[in-house]
Amino acid sequence: MITLDDLKTNRDTQITVGCIAFFLIAFPLYFSFAASGVSSMAGARGVGDYQINGNLTYVQLTDGIEYIADGDTYMIDDLHTDSIDDAEDLNIVGVRIVMSYGEDEETQGTCAGPLGGQAAADTISGSAMHAGFNGTADGQNNGGNGAHEVVVEWFNSSMVGAEVSGLSESEIISQIDSMGAGLGAYSAEIGVSAEAGNTPPPGLCSRSDNGEEVTFSVELIVFEYTIAPVFNEDEL
Repeated sequence: MITLDDLKTNRDTQITVGCIAFFLIAFPLYFSFAASGVSSMAGARGVGDYQINGNLTYVQLTDGIEYIADGDTYMIDDLHTDSIDDAEDLNIVGVRIVMSYGEDEETQGTCAGPLGGQAAADTISGSAMHAGFNGTADGQNNGGNGAHEVVVEWFNSSMVGAEVSGLSESEIISQIDSMGAGLGAYSAEIGVSAEAGNTPPPGLCSRSDNGEEVTFSVELIVFEYTIAPVFNEDEL
């Protein structure tokens, strides 16, 4: 144990205490400097050839099953990234609605065989919106089962897994990193336009279609990436 008298009179003790004090001050300063250096170098590489690696993943905001009447629109409200843990750490580059549906057409009378006619295709539409970005897509069940999705993106998806030339690293990042643009509120809606099928000859069979049951999922599109320089053999 070092006493105050040792510190005043013992040279070895003074040197030991001085070394301890130096390292206590120097180590935090060194690691702080190193960390700031790494941060400042991110995206600092100039124009060249780069390989962009990464995976698209999907984080669910909500899902459900809803019967939607012919001519109606079902609004999917209360969608916000606040419901996702650590959403601010995700590179959210888009949103999609995945929909599937069957055929709810009803028949009356003798509707078997060729005299029963056939069901008509119904159109299911979906729309997704976020911060000025929006998209719409339609799908049909063609008298049976169907599925489609709506995708809205705010990044350059052509760069996923690609080798890019003639751009700097910072220019690439500006095209594939949302910089927080994916945070905030979202909205989505699904509409149905149902059609009843034909029934030749008249009177034997009648058909009606009042809507469709739609299974849906609203998902955030997340892109986690790395950017690596590509070296030609001639340059090595």
